Amino acid sequence: MTLERRTWRTLEPLHGMIYFSPEASAAYESLGLSGRMGYFASRAAALGPVPAETVIATFYNFNPDLVRQAIPAAWQIASPSDILAARLESADATLRRVLGDAVDSPEMSRAAALARRAAEAVADELSGRPLYAAHTALPWPEAPHLVLWHAQSLLREYRGDGHLAALLTAGLSGIEALVTHAATGAVTSEVLRSTRGWPEADWTAAVQRLEERGWLFEGALTEQGRKWREEIEEATDRMGMAPYTALGAAGCEELRSLARPWSKIVVAELMPWAAGRQPELT
Repeated sequence: MTLERRTWRTLEPLHGMIYFSPEASAAYESLGLSGRMGYFASRAAALGPVPAETVIATFYNFNPDLVRQAIPAAWQIASPSDILAARLESADATLRRVLGDAVDSPEMSRAAALARRAAEAVADELSGRPLYAAHTALPWPEAPHLVLWHAQSLLREYRGDGHLAALLTAGLSGIEALVTHAATGAVTSEVLRSTRGWPEADWTAAVQRLEERGWLFEGALTEQGRKWREEIEEATDRMGMAPYTALGAAGCEELRSLARPWSKIVVAELMPWAAGRQPELT
């Protein structure tokens, strides 16, 4: 595994926690955004009040019908600026609750500075990275723990935009990408199918298409399928490497060392089901 991927995975819980934060769910509900509407609107809000089609394109693997249930109705309930404010306030409340005094520590300030340096190193590399580009236009928070959260949000979307380019190049649709991910054994097909809102019939049809293309046999990745899947991950790593190259190997290792204890706490508190899938945290 590349240093870039290890660094991203070590810090990813510090961003990803916002999707499992009870404070965030409550904040979106208080704005009138119920259910999945809070997720789609909060992550897409940096783009402005875009149509459902833009969210379908940039989020990639969700059932378009699921997106259309939330967008653009969300913008008629709350403005993107109010949603973004609620998201940031929720990140603040959740990290303060879960990490306690660590949010005000010198270690947090150092980690925030390192992560910000990495995120800003590619601030002019916006072509083909719509979600990253949109988030670069947001103001930086002042508190170190929120700087770290925002930096990892940027790095997550930067890598994610590149991953979508790799999937497109490989000729995989959103649901087909999910099927191949499930076939690796990392996450069950039921979890991926249900959380992305895909009917079972659509999932079965995607499996059949991939079997016809030689990616799968009886639902499992073929040798060729594993090779193609790894090529996608390697391409994603290459396209996501620049921020970490700018930080340097020593900077990446320092950042990982500082953030690992906090990520472990966040996973244990908010995402216990993911603990066994995070070898970078051990």
